[in-house]
Amino acid sequence: MKIAFVGAGSVVFTQGLLADLFAFPELAHARIALHDIDPERLATAEGAARHIAEVRGAKPVITAHLDRRAALADADFVVNIVQVGMNEATRTDFAVPARYGLRQTIGDTLGVGGIFRALRTFPVLKGIAEDMADLCPDAHLLNYTNPMAMNVLYLSRIAPALRVTGLCHSVYWTVHDLARLLDVPFEEVSYLAAGINHQSWLLRFERAGQNLYPLLDEAIARDPGLPRRVRVDMYRRLGHYPTETSEHSAEYVPWYLPHAGEIERLRLPVGAYLDIIEENTANYERTRAALAKGTPLPVEGTLEYAPQIIHSALTGTPREVYGNVPNRGLIDNLPPDSVVEVPCLADALGVHPTRVGSLPPQCAALNRTYASVTDLVVRAATDCDPRHIRHAAMTDPATAAALPVEGIWDLCDELVRAHGELLQPELRAVLGH
Repeated sequence: MKIAFVGAGSVVFTQGLLADLFAFPELAHARIALHDIDPERLATAEGAARHIAEVRGAKPVITAHLDRRAALADADFVVNIVQVGMNEATRTDFAVPARYGLRQTIGDTLGVGGIFRALRTFPVLKGIAEDMADLCPDAHLLNYTNPMAMNVLYLSRIAPALRVTGLCHSVYWTVHDLARLLDVPFEEVSYLAAGINHQSWLLRFERAGQNLYPLLDEAIARDPGLPRRVRVDMYRRLGHYPTETSEHSAEYVPWYLPHAGEIERLRLPVGAYLDIIEENTANYERTRAALAKGTPLPVEGTLEYAPQIIHSALTGTPREVYGNVPNRGLIDNLPPDSVVEVPCLADALGVHPTRVGSLPPQCAALNRTYASVTDLVVRAATDCDPRHIRHAAMTDPATAAALPVEGIWDLCDELVRAHGELLQPELRAVLGH
């Protein structure tokens, strides 16, 4: 079993995934190929991987590659965790819109931050897909890179034969945290969620066949702080709990971030992701320093889906995971060519999505707007049409609520200039009004 990590210089995330992998005795001798374009980060990832293997008592074959093709050759699984442009590009995604009066919290899924993160990532995804078709055509690509829906949709359109599943922990941790809030053992909870990544909906939430939503209602009524969270506010109005944090959820609708009063009422941390990237950088530096000194590193699992899927493929152990896949009849009232998040069965034959049927109409309505933005961003790249970048931003709910149309086009022009060489050549045009 060979597992390739693309973007392994995301050391903290790589560490967590490897800790999970090496916890399975059947994967203790796996071949791990690490790839990154940053030599220092790649060396740090390799050192961390060897330390984790030692602590776990595993004896994998670990190799590190600046050449992506060398890492991908004969891989069975490819785990994608790239972040194109790294922190500098992310700061640009926040700083430029802020000058236009556009507020963002995370900026990695929708909005102009999500749009341009996708456009920077697509050329790299195209290269990965082409390399996999040549070097490991039967491998399964497990994508963690955001914006999830845009990236998986792009891959499904340019490389329809590629076996790709997008993975995100938001459904799991939403239910885990709600169970803790209600003082219900997570292991006793049954749940069903579906929608689009970062905007899925908890459709069923039960214990021993009894609906747990009434208990959640009681908890919200008891705690005056809970209604001051975006996702609780959305739940109370829409009837189903969203499966991403309030910081994320606020960016996908027009109701909160454009309004100073709502930011105060719901305690929204504008620019929160800028603090997260600084924390990630500090964690990386601590890891690098610890490895240089030979001091022990904490080895903690993440409960992520990728190691579980890989183990299921190797052993045949069936598991339910949540995956992001092309719709293809899985959710009736979302576009058939969109990417949806649904429960999936992982087993020896791969990842098999589950048909959900129809979402509640109010939830599907929001998802369809999300899907429209995603479709336009992908069309910008596949049709080589820079106008669709602007069309996507015009369609995006939070952007359209905050800026007039001329401001949206000016903002897109400035971000195109700022990201420059990271975009495919056909999309570097400045269009004006």
